[in-house]
Amino acid sequence: MTEKKPNVIVVGGGAAGMVASLFAARAGAAVTLLEKNEKLGKKVYITGKGRCNLTNDCDLDTFLSQVPRNPRFLYTALSFFSPQDMMALLESAGCPVTVQRGRRVFPASEKASDVTRALASLMRQSGVDVRLNTAVRSLETLPSEEGGRRVAAVLTKDGERIPADSVILCTGGVSFPATGSTGDGYRFAEAAGHTVLPRSPVLVGLDTVETWPCSLQGLSLRNVTLTLSRGKKVLYTELGEMLFTHFGVSGPLVLEASCHLPEDLSKASLRIDLKPGLTPEQLDARLLRDFAASGKKLLPTELASLLPASLAGIFPQLCGLPESLRCNQVTAEQRRCLAETLKALPLTIRSTGPLSGAIVTRGGVSVREVDPSSMRSRLLPNLFFAGELLDVDAHTGGYNLQIAWSTGALAGQNAAEV
Repeated sequence: MTEKKPNVIVVGGGAAGMVASLFAARAGAAVTLLEKNEKLGKKVYITGKGRCNLTNDCDLDTFLSQVPRNPRFLYTALSFFSPQDMMALLESAGCPVTVQRGRRVFPASEKASDVTRALASLMRQSGVDVRLNTAVRSLETLPSEEGGRRVAAVLTKDGERIPADSVILCTGGVSFPATGSTGDGYRFAEAAGHTVLPRSPVLVGLDTVETWPCSLQGLSLRNVTLTLSRGKKVLYTELGEMLFTHFGVSGPLVLEASCHLPEDLSKASLRIDLKPGLTPEQLDARLLRDFAASGKKLLPTELASLLPASLAGIFPQLCGLPESLRCNQVTAEQRRCLAETLKALPLTIRSTGPLSGAIVTRGGVSVREVDPSSMRSRLLPNLFFAGELLDVDAHTGGYNLQIAWSTGALAGQNAAEV
């Protein structure tokens, strides 16, 4: 007599859900994936501006160093299904990958659709029943024979009851709600008794009190060092690229810094080292030399040899100096002020950008209530979690998608064994 396959229901067809479905099916389960959108991987399509920075080709310790929120929770998941495993999986499905600057991994075609297409093909080959345009209303839980409760079924908004031996919630966060990330999973988790921590945006631009960044909208700074501090304590400092916007600042350095913001933004401050390759003494000596050689040249004109022209044009004002000041009029004190500001241009954070526009949602299902060795709920033995729904987030560079792949793979494997 053929042994009945366990019924695994995966709620959500994003990055975590697709891999969870695949691993559950490969482990011998009859898998049904419920996705409320008209296609799979809708948020995957917009990652990396459509190029899909799908993972980062690094080792485990390096990966965890890029996870500011609950990194130890991910140790087993990343060991079970590593970035290299994900790369090999896509290659096996006919989607070659390429490693670019910063170890960032993309599909060789640089088309996010190829990643989703490859995973959908693998799921189809493994017998996953994908049901699109199927929104879930709630989970039905009943008392279990062992005491406590178990998930008995998934109830759709169309009124269908789908029995389940186990359920994996992969519904994502609440960023980019147009992709379907509207917080449904938080509601399901809370109804099941789980603690859902407050949600906030990370990997998001920052609004500044100062208005001058807005006048530089679109200007990108390369090879600068951005430092985030709380009082005298440095929370983040890194060399890289940032961008001035209509609301303040954004770009890679700012997005990463947003992962380290304190709860009280009034105690946080930013400073930009515009010339990290020069010591204060070297910078002062260069200014002294350049000003001596420039004579009556206007200060903003001379500063354009050090800074982008648009920033050079307003830089004297940022130092409290008149734009009409000529190089041969600059005093030693004024030169010191210029050098100090070049090494530590201050910005005051007013707020983060909106949660709806953040790349990742911080908060969600408390990892204290999830077994990291299996992604199984510690409250209901046949409920599993994966992806952005969990209170885990990382820097940019492919790390957050890999968290989804890894937690999805581990959840799928274990959900099939319930």
